[in-house]
Amino acid sequence: MKKILVVENINAGKKNAVSADKIIEEFYLGKDVELNIVGIEDISEDNVKNSDVIITVGGDGTVNKVVPFAMKFDKPIGVIPCGTANLLSAKLKIPTDFKKALQVIENGQKLKIDVLKVNDNYSVLRTGFGYDADIICKTPQSLKNKFGYFSYFVAGVLFALRLKQQVYHLTYDNDKKLSVLATCLIIANAGNMYKNVVSISKNCRLDDGKFDVFILKVKNHILFFIEFLQIIFDKKSSNSKAMYFQTKNISIKNDYCVCHIDGEKQKIRDNIKIETIPCAVYVFSNF
Repeated sequence: MKKILVVENINAGKKNAVSADKIIEEFYLGKDVELNIVGIEDISEDNVKNSDVIITVGGDGTVNKVVPFAMKFDKPIGVIPCGTANLLSAKLKIPTDFKKALQVIENGQKLKIDVLKVNDNYSVLRTGFGYDADIICKTPQSLKNKFGYFSYFVAGVLFALRLKQQVYHLTYDNDKKLSVLATCLIIANAGNMYKNVVSISKNCRLDDGKFDVFILKVKNHILFFIEFLQIIFDKKSSNSKAMYFQTKNISIKNDYCVCHIDGEKQKIRDNIKIETIPCAVYVFSNF
């Protein structure tokens, strides 16, 4: 008998997770499956250890919370996307329809993907500072519940009109040093920022053992929108306004900052070390 642990976040996105229980139970009715459905706050080593598969019902932040458990006990993760952004599921080409997403988990391929370790936290998507963090961290949850990903678009336009610069002191590839005045710093395992349409790096892969670094320098909002259009049409290159490079590790000198890790607000009060853990966890994919 296959044992499936379902981890749901009823507060994710537009709170669609509350309707998932019945669909999941009906999908597995009559199959040789034992379901254990728990809330995200109740996940534990015991219920992960005693399962064969973990299904997350929520958004990218829900997957992020499950990843450390899945890594420790080598359990594959299936994703039912019902969060605000659902960027990981988009990258894995998982349908937003619950029943179709369950079919991917039943019949799809397993892909072993990289995980980023951010100090003592983990990330499968991206960690953002500056402008990127403002969008994620300062958009009210009530707006995200009502308008979904569109709320980030509105916040992005508003924050672009009042960009702030700060100096980032970086060390990457173990010994390369860089100090840069920038409005935005993004560390990305997956570069897609809206489904698979807009990405800071179309070549960013989940299983290449590296992550992409995107640094936006411009403060003028007109130049910012020009740079953003270049991102959309994949015409970007390192220049006086932006920088792009790949690495396996990076350190950021830091006393205190507010950032986001996979869409979840984080406050970090010491230096930041980010490194790749190659092929760290299995996920079900649709390609």
